[in-house]
Amino acid sequence: MINMILAAILGAIIYTIIGVIPGTDETAVIAPITLGLILTGVSPEIVLAFFIAAIIAKKLTDSIPVAVAGIPGGVMAAPMVEKALVLKSNGMSNISIRKMASGSVIGTLVAIPVSLFLANALIPLSGSIKAYSSQVFLAGAIFLALMSSAKLMSLISIFAFSLVIQGMRNLYWMTGLVPKNKSVFISFFLAITIGVMLVSLLELLSKNKRNEKLRDEFKETVITKEKTKFFIPNPFKILDIKELLSAAVASVIGCVTFFMSPIGMTSFLGEAFSSHIKDPVKKASRAISTMDALSNATYISGTLIPLIALGVPLSPMALGPANPLFVASPVFTLENNMHHILKGNFVLPILIGAAIALLITYPITIIYSQKICKFVFEKISHEALLGLFFGIVVLIAYKEAGFINILGVLIVGAFSGILNKKGVNFGVQFMTLYCATYVSSFIF
Repeated sequence: MINMILAAILGAIIYTIIGVIPGTDETAVIAPITLGLILTGVSPEIVLAFFIAAIIAKKLTDSIPVAVAGIPGGVMAAPMVEKALVLKSNGMSNISIRKMASGSVIGTLVAIPVSLFLANALIPLSGSIKAYSSQVFLAGAIFLALMSSAKLMSLISIFAFSLVIQGMRNLYWMTGLVPKNKSVFISFFLAITIGVMLVSLLELLSKNKRNEKLRDEFKETVITKEKTKFFIPNPFKILDIKELLSAAVASVIGCVTFFMSPIGMTSFLGEAFSSHIKDPVKKASRAISTMDALSNATYISGTLIPLIALGVPLSPMALGPANPLFVASPVFTLENNMHHILKGNFVLPILIGAAIALLITYPITIIYSQKICKFVFEKISHEALLGLFFGIVVLIAYKEAGFINILGVLIVGAFSGILNKKGVNFGVQFMTLYCATYVSSFIF
């Protein structure tokens, strides 16, 4: 238990800082570290406590740069920018941070019991779902494609991306670089997480693209200086009764729709719960508190329900940041992962991870948000952090299948990044990775 507490404290501290760094994609910064812990032999209970603390801390603090500078701290914070800027323009950045952080707390408190209940309700159906997992993954990819803005492109990409992935695997087998009983997976998963960054780097090889990105001056970010006053924040007092109800109801809906796109649900329900409010400040306050609650709830439920009930990653969250909990070859496979090892012993690490993150990160977010944001913007290099994660991906690619796999990761990553820039979201791509063998079986 002590090790779980220490792991949760470590996860909360690390991702309290990372959450403030602008543009840090949740999958790119959480999945590699989680995978590394699993591959080094850390026990599943400790990994789960770390992971839960990490996602809650990340979601709590990625609202800080949104409120202070109008810059999302992560992909899931992007829908909140417009509403946060309304409050910022009215001199209410501190109120915005408190509303969003308090919404996150409500989302966490609602999502954990609801997710545990839904997971146990789905356990009797797990056998049937897993028996047709490939077909389920394909159906999930099609569903997410139809839910996206680039529907046709997303549908075509399922077939095209499957061929790229399976083609690379066949190349490895034909050349004898990888045994035929081994299928490269983890490397391709991580390749998708760095795809957008990789394409952005490759674009710099073009003179025209480089010229487009040239700037004559530094971008200025104004951070208001405030006196720090210590107090114990209470989310039930920071949010009014209507905001509390909206946050709680949206969190329940987010848990029930755990298999859908978190960012899509966050944007949709945030607007739906605030669209009737005329006053722009009250509307923005309702929207951001609801959105932050919902984003936390979708992340928690999207991890816990597939992990506890099924053992296969049937949600965008499980296919993204939480994927190493399901597949971390050779430690975890779809036939033997955290679902099978922990069985009924999920509750304690979940509660420890959530409690530690809320106790550490929530007060820090409320009280020291301006100072944290200033420190991170001035002292922590965004590029260096992304370079670190890029290096981890290259290392894992080499460990999984040698030097040839580094080239394979670059190819898959570049293809993934191009698809992403064309509107094909990560959910579709991760689902395609899982059903690539099944889809390609109609050709190969």
